[in-house]
Amino acid sequence: MHVLSVVSECAPLIKTGGLADVAGALPGALATQGVAMRTLMPAYRGLADRLAAPRATKLDTPFGPVRLLEGEAAGLELILIDAPALYDRPGGPYAGPDRADWPDNALRFGLLGWMGARIATQGLRGWRPDAVHAHDWQAGLTPTYLRLAGPEAPRAVITIHNIAFQGLFGRETLAPLALPEAMFHPDHLEFHGHVGFLKAGLAHAERITTVSPTYARELLTPAFGYGLDGLLRHRAGALEGVLNGIDADVWNPATDPDIARPYRAAAGKRPNRRALATRMGMNPPPDAPLFCVISRMTRQKGLDLLLDAMPALLAEGASLAVLGSGDADLEAGFAALAKAHPDRVGCVIGYDEPLAHQLQAGADAILVPSRFEPCGLTQLCALRYGTAPVVARTGGLADTVIDANAAALRVGAATGFVHAPGDAAALTDAIRRACALFRDRDAWRGLVRAALRQPVDWGESAARYADIYRRLAPGAAALPAAAPRQETS
Repeated sequence: MHVLSVVSECAPLIKTGGLADVAGALPGALATQGVAMRTLMPAYRGLADRLAAPRATKLDTPFGPVRLLEGEAAGLELILIDAPALYDRPGGPYAGPDRADWPDNALRFGLLGWMGARIATQGLRGWRPDAVHAHDWQAGLTPTYLRLAGPEAPRAVITIHNIAFQGLFGRETLAPLALPEAMFHPDHLEFHGHVGFLKAGLAHAERITTVSPTYARELLTPAFGYGLDGLLRHRAGALEGVLNGIDADVWNPATDPDIARPYRAAAGKRPNRRALATRMGMNPPPDAPLFCVISRMTRQKGLDLLLDAMPALLAEGASLAVLGSGDADLEAGFAALAKAHPDRVGCVIGYDEPLAHQLQAGADAILVPSRFEPCGLTQLCALRYGTAPVVARTGGLADTVIDANAAALRVGAATGFVHAPGDAAALTDAIRRACALFRDRDAWRGLVRAALRQPVDWGESAARYADIYRRLAPGAAALPAAAPRQETS
């Protein structure tokens, strides 16, 4: 079976967040399910040079002439959209060096969606997918262009990785996007007077997934749906939560080349703890946990709550190593703590992939106090490395971490510590519980062993996606929950 993945970023080629990790790991996991996936994405600056023996196809599009470059890189079968005026520029995939969004993002990602539908309906050099998988708002117009292509077009699933990011643009973008005025309607892509890329995908895809079962339920509520909860309730029969996994080869403490000493058992963390302390310029006390944070520094991630909880963490004798960047006030807050407590707090502003591996291997516990978290990948990596997650009870965090309550500890099932979201007092209590259990060395070792046993790879979820694709493929039984193809002109 052939599937086209339409996505704006893909690890290890280009990454701003967990979306890239998912897009990069899923094709390999699906291969074991008999699914051959090609990934369509923009040819950002330097990406075309990564392709081995690329094959070029020239096309005229409503967005101007482009080239499609087919080839392999990092073990992925890629189709890159080579449109230098839109993609060959400094900065990131969505914003310039000044962190301001590119003003032509509607065109940049409109072309991504249009090209996804073009390849799906007309093929490319003899290859045509049986189904299409669109990711997040950047690919949200793919199902819309497929809908406009008519009932014979391949069917699509769209995955919501984070509904807070919706891709909203002015009505004046309809014509440059080659979209008919009839689409500017609440039943299609109109959202409070804007063209909504994500709304378009949710309205027009045959299936909708998100990245954890709990987040799928949360999205149906006004508190989490960001204005799209009504549409999602209407389409609840098409929505399901499929838990993300991680690439268990990339994140493998037994073979990880980035850590001081690979390990398979809990005792193997000790030399990595010492190496991490040296790397961060810290001297953490051995009788209290060394916590870590690997995160964007935003309020969504709850890092303001962690700043509030830091006096209690330090009072417990614990230490903290931080890696991340984001809001200036949060960066300044953690940098100030590191300056005031150099032995106990270490802080690196930015992102460093090898250091992220070293933090997972060397820390005793990881803090993920998000106000909401669609899935979360850092806690999955932490489980893989035997690093106890301390997480908020939301989204995929709630689905993947078993709280160290008395019953779970008694049967050896506990893998971490879970607290109420958005509450600094609840986070503080979870930190204190972690510190108390750390002092019980036998109990802590049992928790680490349970964490190391947890399945965090893509195996089960890849099978779920393969089943979705097969139900979308030509000749599959009709999908009763799918929205009907509506007249648009």
